[in-house]
Amino acid sequence: MLGVIIPAYNEESSVEQVIRRVLREPSVQQVVVVDDCSSDGTLAAARRCTSDPRVTVKHHDANQGKGAAIRTGLQAINAPLVLIQDADLEYDPADYEKLILPILRGRAHVVYGIRGFAGQSAYSYWFVVGNRLATTATNILFNCYIQDMETGFKVMRTSLMQSLGLHGNRFDVEPEITGRILRLGYRIYEIPIEYAARTRAQGKKLTWLDGVKALFVLLRIRLTTAEELFGKQDPYHQERLHQLSLSTGIRLGAVEEAGESRGTLQD
Repeated sequence: MLGVIIPAYNEESSVEQVIRRVLREPSVQQVVVVDDCSSDGTLAAARRCTSDPRVTVKHHDANQGKGAAIRTGLQAINAPLVLIQDADLEYDPADYEKLILPILRGRAHVVYGIRGFAGQSAYSYWFVVGNRLATTATNILFNCYIQDMETGFKVMRTSLMQSLGLHGNRFDVEPEITGRILRLGYRIYEIPIEYAARTRAQGKKLTWLDGVKALFVLLRIRLTTAEELFGKQDPYHQERLHQLSLSTGIRLGAVEEAGESRGTLQD
């Protein structure tokens, strides 16, 4: 029921391990790896995993960025749920089951895995501060309360993500996803996850400049009209929000119901 998009750029040392780890999760129906014109052996490493029929590898002839890779992957996803998995080892696929559970229970359409940034998982004080500033700006601009806007673990209904109209090509796709989801009226359900940040020497690509760009993306989305963002009002979202409004509180047997619904989730 879960489609996983893995954007990859110069991740030869980890991408194959990540793919094989993703494939071990029972909820994974489909994996789309998008090599963003890597200059190392990332593409070859990813292709070694295509013996599993669930794996598809896409390739960009020119480097376009994480956002462009996500859009390429999204076009190939046909599973009812979609999740973005970075090609490094910062995020653990073992968290998939708890991330998708609120959606299976009908209590959310969007779930974020929030990082705790404990001492063992944060490589930089300023990285954590920058993340908190971007998240605070999100809460102020959209009158919401989330704890980790920039998290790489975002899972939602595929039909919802495909209707967001994403344009960001690089790391600006993270605030764009969040801003567009909030403008549509969805609330973001958050689940604590395991996270082990890597350092610059280990290949960390996000910089302080991406944090500044995120603020401008959020402000632009907040000030742009809904019609300019999404075009004509889609009744799909009105119906989904109505369904969510009816799914409140904790139901007895919810976990069992979710288990029974696996593999039958419809858009």
